[in-house]
Amino acid sequence: MFSKACEYGIRATIYIASKSRNGERVGIKDICNEIGAPEHFTAKILQNLSRMKVISSVKGPHGGFYLDERAKKIKLIDVVRAIDGDKLFTGCGLGIKECSETKPCPIHNEFKAIRNTLQDMLEKTSLTDLTEDLEKGLVFLKR
Repeated sequence: MFSKACEYGIRATIYIASKSRNGERVGIKDICNEIGAPEHFTAKILQNLSRMKVISSVKGPHGGFYLDERAKKIKLIDVVRAIDGDKLFTGCGLGIKECSETKPCPIHNEFKAIRNTLQDMLEKTSLTDLTEDLEKGLVFLKR
C-alpha cells in the first residue's frame, strides 16, 4: 500500500522517535542498520522529512536526526503525507483515473472501507505511541 520510500520513512521515523525519548540523535548509518534500509535512499527521504519539519536534524560530528518536543506529537499520517501525499486516501485501488462514487471500479466500495480504516489508524497513531513496544523488543523494524 505504501511506496518503498514511505515504508523506509515510517520505519526510520519510528526508530528516531524511540531514540529521541532518551534525548539521543541518531546518524544515518545507525538508522539504516537498525531498519534494514539502503543508506543513500534513506538519507534522501530523511532530508525531505527534515525539510518538511516532520523530524529535525543537526549536522556535524555530534549531529544526527531526532524529534523535538513538538515533533513527538507527529502522527503516522504526517509521515505518509510528507512522502506519498494523499493519493493512498483518494485514489482508486485499481489505479483507474475515473473511479468515483457515480462510476465505481469493481472494488471501489471494499477498497474505500479499507482505505478509510487505514487513514483513521494513521491519524490516531503517533510515532511515540509505537516506541514502547519497540524498546521492549516486542516489535521490530527489519527482517
